[in-house]
Amino acid sequence: MYTLTWPEPSTEGLPSDKAPYDSLTGWHYDATAVVVRDGRIVYVGADSGALARRGPETRVIDLAGHVMLPGLVDAHTHVAELGQSLERVNLTGVATEAEAVERIVQRAAETPKGEWILGYGWDEGAWANRYPDKRLLSARVPDHPVILRSLHGFAAWANQRALTLAGITRETASPAGGEIRTDARGEPTGLVLNRAVPLLDDAVPIPAAAQRDAQLLRALHVMAAAGYTGVHEAGVAPDVMDSFERLAERDSLPLRVYAMLSARDSALIRRWIVRGPFTSANGMLTVRAVKAYFDGALGSRGAQLLADYADRPGHRGVSGGAYGFDQRLVADAMSVGFQVGIHAIGDAGNRATLDFIDSVTAASPKARGLRHRVEHAQIISVADIARFATLGVIASVQPPHAVEDKGWAQTRVGADRMAGAYAWRTLRRAGAALVFSSDLPGSDWSPFYGLHSAITREDTSGAPSGGWYPAQRMTPEEAVRGYTVWSAHAAFDEHDAGTITVGKRADLTVLNIDPFRAQGPALLRGEVVTTLSRGRVTYQR
Repeated sequence: MYTLTWPEPSTEGLPSDKAPYDSLTGWHYDATAVVVRDGRIVYVGADSGALARRGPETRVIDLAGHVMLPGLVDAHTHVAELGQSLERVNLTGVATEAEAVERIVQRAAETPKGEWILGYGWDEGAWANRYPDKRLLSARVPDHPVILRSLHGFAAWANQRALTLAGITRETASPAGGEIRTDARGEPTGLVLNRAVPLLDDAVPIPAAAQRDAQLLRALHVMAAAGYTGVHEAGVAPDVMDSFERLAERDSLPLRVYAMLSARDSALIRRWIVRGPFTSANGMLTVRAVKAYFDGALGSRGAQLLADYADRPGHRGVSGGAYGFDQRLVADAMSVGFQVGIHAIGDAGNRATLDFIDSVTAASPKARGLRHRVEHAQIISVADIARFATLGVIASVQPPHAVEDKGWAQTRVGADRMAGAYAWRTLRRAGAALVFSSDLPGSDWSPFYGLHSAITREDTSGAPSGGWYPAQRMTPEEAVRGYTVWSAHAAFDEHDAGTITVGKRADLTVLNIDPFRAQGPALLRGEVVTTLSRGRVTYQR
């Protein structure tokens, strides 16, 4: 096992002198056995020391040479959407409108007329210059309302029946920060962008409590099977929050949930401002963070830029109040002790977000030291990078986004702005804290995919050879820390998680490969062997 109890690597990624590493032979494990009692680690070291503590009721698990790490945590998820998506039509990787519609036709054939058909996963970035419309979808599937969310949720595509149920007509005005696409006659095309997406989402009936509980449990067990012992759920809506609380009270959560309340629901935030941060009795649910949105996505050209989009002169994206960012609401939450994680993707969006955090922490003592986060931090002005460290703001980034966006990101922003784009090494070098995640279900949540993306900056086919902007790559140690030590820090959980240490929770992940030593494609072939949360086996291969 790698306990990760040694000091942090340098900002260039060089291992500490106390790390189990040497320049000739590379990395090697620093312990071989762990003992757990009542959900806590009581011993870490050699086999002999562990076996000496064995009693008549001790369960001994022989990991047969596999590799144990501190429990992996995905620090930016949407497991509620994952739970729903497991029931939806998966359009991930679909290349054309016709192929997507054909999948919906197949689902319609087995769905009673009138029932909703939901899909997700078509790529709003790759499709940005050829967005679909309602014509083919309405013609092929006329008897079911259909809404197809995009890969990252910043676009949605609907048929006419769904538009009708959502009340979207030629008279419907685009909301601030959003766009209802219309044709030459002024009729809605069925495609909505950015802050117009909720117009369609809100038409879909909210799942009943039992259904929502089942969706969340299914998704969380999927995450346990992927090796995770915790998630940071970004943007929790009221019904999902209720479900998490029910599951925590029943001690049914298979892994720890760090819930970030959705700032798009002002009533929810106001209730929690009165209630204050909360951790369940069993420690499996913590609510002490708020998720807000400052701008949109780069793929759909919603991210706010300091200068025009390189591929759309005169356009700089949407942000701030126009994108539903309620400064007063978020500031009030910060002022009573809630961490804030603000979605900011463009360089203007990141600058304004840093300005906002700076202003609130300067005015409110209780808002300081809360490890506020910028979620995504994709395109940053080089002049602003050092401010992350100065302000103590965590850059919450998604390694898969870099390898997924590489085909069009530079087209959006131009070559000059790439110096601060997906700039993990530059952020580290400036002293900023990072944390890694998948942003599922928009990206594959496999930890092997995430680690591979961080370490190589190559896609699953190995392109481009040597990595996309390879100077920004992470070392294997940094990549593993991004899902363990750094995720614990981002959730104020470092005293209970992040390393394999006596006294901490027995949150442990066992893999069949060594991510410190595996190279390139070998890392992608890895498998999870066992996941333990509080010493309980939540997944075993």
